[in-house]
Amino acid sequence: LRSQAKECNGVKAPIDTSKPNPNEVEFDNLYLDMNGIIHPCTHPEDKPAPKNEDEMMVAIFEYIDRIFNIVRPRRLLYMAIDGVAPRAKMNQQRSRRFRASKEGMEAAEEKQKIRQEILAKGGILPPEEVKERFDSNCITPGTEFMDNLAKCLRYYIADRLNSDPGWKNLTVILSDASAPGEGEHKIMDYIRRQRAQPNHDPNTHHCLCGADADLIMLGLATHEPNFTIIREEFKPNKPKPCALCNQMGHEVKDCQGLPREKQGKHDQFADSLPMAEQEFIFIRLCVLREYLERELTMASLPFTFDFERSVDDWVFMCFFVGNDFLPHLPSLEIREGAIDRLVNVYKNVVHKTGGYLTESGFVDLQRVQMIMLAVGEVEDSIFKKRKDDDDNFKRRQKEKRKRMKRDQPSFIPGGQFSPQALGNRSSPQAISNPRQAAFEMRMHDRQNSTTSSPNTSFTSDGSPSQAGGIKRKAEDSDSEPEPEDNIRLWETGWKQRYYKNKFDVDASDEKFRRKVVQSYVEGLCWVLRYYYQGCASWNWYYPFHYAPFASDFEGIADMPSDFEKGSKPFKPLEQLMGVFPAASGNFLPPTWRKLMTDPESSIIDFYPEDFAIDLNGKKYAWQGVALLPFVDERRLRAALEEVYPDLTPEESRRNSLGGDVLFVGKHHPLCDFIVEQYKTKNTEPVDIPPELCHGIQGKLTLNENAVLPDQTVESPVPMLHDLTQNSAVSISFKDPQFDEDFVFKATVLPGAKKPAPVLKPGDWEKTNNDGRPWRPQLGFNRDRKPVHLDQSAFRTLGHTMPRERGMPGMYANAVPLGTYGSPYTRPLLSGQQQIPKLLSNLRPQESWRGPTPLFQQTPQRTAGAAPLLAWNRMLQSQNQYQPSQYQGLGGPMSYPQRPEDRMDRGRQV
Repeated sequence: LRSQAKECNGVKAPIDTSKPNPNEVEFDNLYLDMNGIIHPCTHPEDKPAPKNEDEMMVAIFEYIDRIFNIVRPRRLLYMAIDGVAPRAKMNQQRSRRFRASKEGMEAAEEKQKIRQEILAKGGILPPEEVKERFDSNCITPGTEFMDNLAKCLRYYIADRLNSDPGWKNLTVILSDASAPGEGEHKIMDYIRRQRAQPNHDPNTHHCLCGADADLIMLGLATHEPNFTIIREEFKPNKPKPCALCNQMGHEVKDCQGLPREKQGKHDQFADSLPMAEQEFIFIRLCVLREYLERELTMASLPFTFDFERSVDDWVFMCFFVGNDFLPHLPSLEIREGAIDRLVNVYKNVVHKTGGYLTESGFVDLQRVQMIMLAVGEVEDSIFKKRKDDDDNFKRRQKEKRKRMKRDQPSFIPGGQFSPQALGNRSSPQAISNPRQAAFEMRMHDRQNSTTSSPNTSFTSDGSPSQAGGIKRKAEDSDSEPEPEDNIRLWETGWKQRYYKNKFDVDASDEKFRRKVVQSYVEGLCWVLRYYYQGCASWNWYYPFHYAPFASDFEGIADMPSDFEKGSKPFKPLEQLMGVFPAASGNFLPPTWRKLMTDPESSIIDFYPEDFAIDLNGKKYAWQGVALLPFVDERRLRAALEEVYPDLTPEESRRNSLGGDVLFVGKHHPLCDFIVEQYKTKNTEPVDIPPELCHGIQGKLTLNENAVLPDQTVESPVPMLHDLTQNSAVSISFKDPQFDEDFVFKATVLPGAKKPAPVLKPGDWEKTNNDGRPWRPQLGFNRDRKPVHLDQSAFRTLGHTMPRERGMPGMYANAVPLGTYGSPYTRPLLSGQQQIPKLLSNLRPQESWRGPTPLFQQTPQRTAGAAPLLAWNRMLQSQNQYQPSQYQGLGGPMSYPQRPEDRMDRGRQV
C-alpha cells in the first residue's frame, strides 16, 4: 500500500491526505475496530513496550494516522471500541482473561527463576527494570484505562478536525467502551441501519480496519458491492528481543547471559531493534465474491439460483468450523479443509432441500439437518483419515530429524572461525590472536564445561562468549512427548468415550445428547441472527465446553429457535466481575474485589486460582479448552446488590451505559446546524438533515461534555498542548431506530453497480482472438501499467540505499509525526535548517502554507464513478479550507506542544 511520507535528514514531511489516494481508489467510509489497534499499541510483540499510559495513547494516535494516510476516507470515519459484550461472547472473554493472567504470572516467575540461575553462573544481564507489568486485561469496558482512552480519542479527533486538511469535510463518529456491543458489530449495526434509509448511497465504498477473520464474514453479510478490509500484513517468525538480556536471536528459556555484541561499526545501535514500518494489505471482498460465485454456482436446481442467498449459506456453514460463540464440531477442522468439505456436501444435498439454508439471518432447520446428517455419515472416515495423516506427518518429521542429525557435522568452529552466510554484506572482521582462539576451542572441546552451555566458548579475559562450537547432543530424542488422548476418535466406540470423557454422561443418554444438540442449534441461530440482524438476546449463551457430533443432529427441525425479547446488556462493572480473574481485581472497587478473594464470598467458586486446560486433541495449551466454571447470572447479581452502595460517583459514572458521539469541523455543512442546537438549548432529539451529512441519518441530542467551538479542549496527555483555538463541535448521535421485529433484508440495494470483474474469464482462450496473454490486475486500477527496473537500476539502488538499521527510539516525550513506529525528531538547534533548499518542493514541516491546489477541491472518484449526489455537490460549494494557524513543531499531522515539553526533548537512544 502506498502512504509513505517523504523523508529528509531523518525528518518526515507530513502527508497531505486531502490529495487523491495514491492507491488509485477513493474510499467513502473508514471503520476502525479499535481493539485491534489498542492491543498492539499497548503491549507490542516486536518492539519495546511503551513506558507509560501516555506513550500508549500517542502510539494509538500514530497508528490511526497511519491507517488514515492509507485509506483517506472522504465522508465518514467511524471508531468503535468494544463495549459490554453479549453473554454468549463473555464466556470467551472470560477464558482469554483467565489464561492471560495465568500465563503472565507463570512467565514472570519463569523469567525471575532463569535470571537468578544465569546470575549465579556469572552471566551478564542488564539491571532489572523497575516497571509494573502492564495487565492487558484493563482493555475491558468499565476500567479507568478505557475511560481515559475515550477522553484521549475525543481530544485527538478535535485536534485533527482543527488542523488536518484531509479531515475537512469528514463526519467522525466515536463509539467508545461505554456504548454496549462489540466494536465490529456496532459498525455492522450502523451499516445495516443506514442501508435501510432512503437517502443511503448504494455505491458507498466501505473500508474496515481489523485483523479478525470474522470481519470477512461480516463484510460479506452486508451485501455491499464495494467493501474492502485493511489489515496488517502477517509476517511469521518476526524477531523478538529476549525479555532478560534484550538481545535478538533467542528466547528467555535459551538465554545464557552472554555479553552483548557490538551493534554497528561504532556501537551506535546498541539499544535499538531491527525494525521496519508495519505494512498493510487490502482484502477486496468484491474479488472474494467473484471466487464464491464460481464456486457456488449450481446448474439444474429445482429452484431459482440466487447468488446472494448462496453467499449467506456459505457464511452460515463457516460457523460450524468455529466462531467466538460456539466450539467447532469434532469432525470439522478448518486446517483439514472442512470448509471445502461442507461446500461439496452442500452442493450435493441442496438439490434435495428445495431451497436455501438461510434467509436474511434466519435458519431453515429442516434443510440444515439434511446437511449435517450428510456430514455425519462420513464422520467415522474423517476421524480415521485424521489419524492416518497425523501418523504420516510424525513419521516424516522423525525421518527429517534423523537426516539432519546424520548430515550435521560433529563440530562447528565458532568465534572468528565460524562459517559466514553467503551474501552477507557486513565486512568480515580481521583475525586477531588466532593461536589463542584455536587453543580456547580445543580446550572447550576437551572439557565439558559446567559453567557454560555447550555452544559457548571463552574470550581472552575468561568471560563466556557466543563463539563456541556446536556439538551434537547425545540426549536428543527422535520423538516428542505427545499428550495423552483418551478419546481415540479413530477407534470403534469413539462417541461413547467422547460423551463420557467430555460431558461425564453415557452416550446412550438420549435426553442429555438432545439437550446439547438443542443448545448448539440455538447457538447457530443466535450467531446468524447476530451477524445479519443484530443481537437477538443479550442473555443467551452456549452452556457447554464442547460441541456435539454432526451425526447427532437428528430431529432438529422441531427445535425452537426463538429468543426472549427485551433483554438488556450487563453494566460495565458487572461484566468485569463476570470475565476477570481475581488477579485483575485491582481494576474493580475494593468491596467488589473482595468478592473474588474472600473465602466466605457467595461467588468465590467463580474465581478459581488454578484451572485445567484440556488439549482436546491439540498440541499446544493455547489451542486447548479452559475448563472454567460458567458464571450464574442470578447468583452474581444477588452478590453485587450488597456492594452496589459502595460505589463512588466516579465509579457509578463508569458503570453506566453511554452512546455514540458525532464530531464535525467548522467547514462541515452540519456544523452550523449542531451549533444552533446548543444555542437554542434544544433538549429534544432532532433528526440529521441527510443533505448536510452525506446522506447519514439518525438522531442528535445535546452532549453534556461536548466539544464546542471557541472553547478550550484540555489535553488528557501531559506531553500534548491544550487546544485553545478549537473550532470543532460534538453532539450525541443515535442510529435510526426500528421495531424489534423489523427484518433487515440481506440483498444488494437497488441502484448498486457491480464492480468490474478481476478474475480471468473462464472462456478467455476462446474469446481472445488475438492471442493476448491474460494480465492479472494489480491493485484497484485495471489500467495501471507496471513499472520495471533493469539490472543496472537494481545495482544503483544497492549502492545508494542505506544498509544500516533505522534510527533508534520508539516512544519519546515528543510530538508524533503521524506515522506509526517512526522515530521522533529532536529539537532544532539555533539556526539549524530542518529541510534543505535542495528539497524545497517538500512542504516545510512547521507550516502547511504554500501552493495547495488540491486543498480547495473535493477529491473525485476514479473514472466511471456515478454523478455526485446532492450532499457531495454541496461540499464542493463550501468555502476554501484554511488550515489552523495553531501548528506545533510536528506539523498538522502532529500535536501542539506545551513549551516546557520542548525543553526536555532530545534524541532517544
